[in-house]
Amino acid sequence: MTDTNTPLDNSQLPNAETLLHTLASKLTPLLKPNTALVGIHSGGVWIMQKLLVLLEDAIQLHHIEHGTLDVSFYRDDYAQRGLKAENRPSQIPFDVENKHIILIDDVFYTGRTTRAAMNELFDYGRPASITLIALINRGGRELPIAPQIVAADLPLKASQHLQLTQLADGSLALDLTPQHNSTRP
Repeated sequence: MTDTNTPLDNSQLPNAETLLHTLASKLTPLLKPNTALVGIHSGGVWIMQKLLVLLEDAIQLHHIEHGTLDVSFYRDDYAQRGLKAENRPSQIPFDVENKHIILIDDVFYTGRTTRAAMNELFDYGRPASITLIALINRGGRELPIAPQIVAADLPLKASQHLQLTQLADGSLALDLTPQHNSTRP
């Protein structure tokens, strides 16, 4: 556990690829028939893509379907954030109705991205259940939403911004920078 009185720097961050393997091992028991993985753009999609490879046998055995969400239009701060250049259409190529959805995000912070993702999922149908998994829980929850599975808890100050990046070789890395504005993800 990290002391939140002393800000972290990039040298103290865990290895994202190692955390991915931790997340995969925690996710394995949830992979059953009638389950689908849904990654939230963009970091949650990167994680999902890696999990599809790491858990390939279980995914094939249980016929796990997958899709992606871009929750930009569903956020309660859309008017402040506006439309970003990297927005991508959501792709849910399966019937959500009565499906056990495993929602994947990279960094859990306030819960607003998760709320937006759940709102969008319900536009596709009524899932049997939604389980939230995240690579990192950074603390700072503002809504009664929390991930059921995380690879690591890493409490950060509100002034710090933690972002998952995809490197040129396809590997994932964490980057910590000062928060530049008052709008939070």
